[in-house]
Parts: sequence; C-alpha cells; structure tokens
Amino acid sequence: MRILIVEDSARLQRTLSLALRKSGYVVDLAGDGEEGQWLAESHDYDVIVLDIMLPKRDGLAVLDALRRQGRTTHVLLLTARDTLADRVQGLRAGADDYLVKPFALDELLARVDALCRRAYGAKQSRLVVSDLEIDTLARRAIRAGQPLDLTAREYNLLEYLARRRGQIVARSEIEEHIYDDQVDPMSNVVDSAICTLRKKLAVANDTPLIHTRRGFGYVLEAPAAAAVSVS
Repeated sequence: MRILIVEDSARLQRTLSLALRKSGYVVDLAGDGEEGQWLAESHDYDVIVLDIMLPKRDGLAVLDALRRQGRTTHVLLLTARDTLADRVQGLRAGADDYLVKPFALDELLARVDALCRRAYGAKQSRLVVSDLEIDTLARRAIRAGQPLDLTAREYNLLEYLARRRGQIVARSEIEEHIYDDQVDPMSNVVDSAICTLRKKLAVANDTPLIHTRRGFGYVLEAPAAAAVSVS
C-alpha cells in the first residue's frame, strides 16, 4: 500500500516514514501544502496523512482542493488543535479520520491500517481466498494450513491482489501501489515478483490462485469450485 505523508516537521516526517516503511508501506513525503497537493494529484495513494498547519498551503485547503477534484483517497488529518470545532471542521472538509498531536505511534499505524481496509471495502483484518488466509495486522499469510515464507514486498503484493480479488489488476497499478518511483517502468520487476509469488503459493497447494490476463494484468481468485470470502 502507498501512503503520502504531508508534514512540515522533518523529525516527525522521519519518525512516521520509518514506522510505516517497517510496516510494509511505500511512503512518499512532502514538507508543505503545495508539494503535498501536487503529489496527491500525481499518484493514486491508498491513504494520505495530512497535517493541517503547513507552509505555502494549509492542510484543509489541500483537502478541499482534492475533494473538489473528485478524489476520494482516504485522508487522516494531523493537528495540534484539540477543540470540538476544529475536529468538526476537519471532518466536514472531507477528512476520513482525525488525530491530535501528540499521539501514540501505534495509534497512527492502527488508524492508517483501518483506512486502508476501508479503501478496499473490508472491515476486518483477515482476508480469505479459497485456502489462502491473510492476516493484515500480523502481516502473514497461510495457505492450506502452511505459513508462507514471504519477503515484505512479496507480502505487500499478495495483500494488494487479495484486496482486489476477482478484479484484473494492471501492471501499472501494482507499480503505483507497491513500488516507489525509483522502479524503471520498462523493467519486468512486476512480472518477476508475480512469478516468485506463484512459486511460493504452490509450495502449499499447486492449484493456481494468480492468473495472467494477457494485455490487461493479473487477477487473484479462488478456483471455480471454491468460495471467496472476507471474515
């Protein structure tokens, strides 16, 4: 999942980006409202963590501009303002959640995770596709009762496909959500990652779950006879 942090405090930027990256997220950073709005308009983020008090353009103005453009990315507002009126103003401006500084890092991570689940229409932290089970909080996957030995990037790819289960996911979408801008768009990094992930899924059960739709992308779905669910 790809997260944008718009925060003018370099120290808080470092703290949040390190914690989110350790949790497996791809993170982009902006230090002012103008840069944050430009990035938000240039990429398809899963969640935006947006401070209100920013140089050049405040967070509420950025949020209002994004919502006027019809962008529905989930936004978590950060602010030192703790009055009811401030919270109401932020939520009415289109924020999905609101966190007052200072805050516990674990709470921010939990809120970001909840917003990511909401972005894909899931309320629970467990995804089930046939005999594949994914615990998004523990960040682990099991197939046919056997734990899968996945790298952080492989897990991110599997979770993203599982959240989009039954849908064709274009290579460009995977690059946008799972990889940062340093990846060469002409490389075969996505194809290689899909190939490796298929092999690891086949260790527990060789019935394929990831299918190629040539010219379109990839789809993760259960075999025709098996049910797909979220619990």
